[in-house]
Amino acid sequence: MLIAGNWKMYKGPAETAEFCLRLREEELEGVDVVLCPPFVSLAVAVQLLAGTEIAVAAQNVHWENEGAFTGEISAPMLRELGVYGAIVGHSERRQYFGDTDEAVAKRAAAALDAGLFVIACVGETEEERDGNRTEDVLRRQLSVLEPDDNLVLAYEPVWAIGTGKTATPEIAQEAHAFVKSQIDAPVLYGGSVKPDNAAELLAQPDVDGALVGGASLELDSFTAICRTAIPS
Repeated sequence: MLIAGNWKMYKGPAETAEFCLRLREEELEGVDVVLCPPFVSLAVAVQLLAGTEIAVAAQNVHWENEGAFTGEISAPMLRELGVYGAIVGHSERRQYFGDTDEAVAKRAAAALDAGLFVIACVGETEEERDGNRTEDVLRRQLSVLEPDDNLVLAYEPVWAIGTGKTATPEIAQEAHAFVKSQIDAPVLYGGSVKPDNAAELLAQPDVDGALVGGASLELDSFTAICRTAIPS
């Protein structure tokens, strides 16, 4: 089981340092844990989690190694920092910053080529689900991605991100099974994962972990979700 905490635009270096020092003290053996802080907090997270099994990943990555791309960060830069992986294609990147399926594919390929692991996000909007287009959307988003040993997928129904709505375990399982029919890769569930719904979601046969948003910002709720994923 893999539990990744996506901090989005929260926690600068000082707050990140405090969180990581406390996280180091937690007993989380048996679950793979990844923290995804903002770019400015990556270095301190890498430094303070060195020597632990907890990985640090970026929330995005550019597809070129270098160049005139103001505001962007490349995979080699992340590698030099000691970062282990990157998220690509998060619904907020697609919604607010215009990331297309093709851009997501280029980001994923560049990160994988550089030796990073990738969490590639896919998922439908409420309108698309209501129109019975979920599988069409997932098929399109997945069609541009190539299978890779370092590729992990995250199914995040856009209607369940930051809304408090969560896909039922049955909806999550159905979507995950479909995703796996398209690409052979582990699939995380993302969308308002909390300590009180994590166990039921993670118990589904095709759910291989969680991409946690808001609940990853507090140490107690994040570690509670991580412990739910530890095999009994």
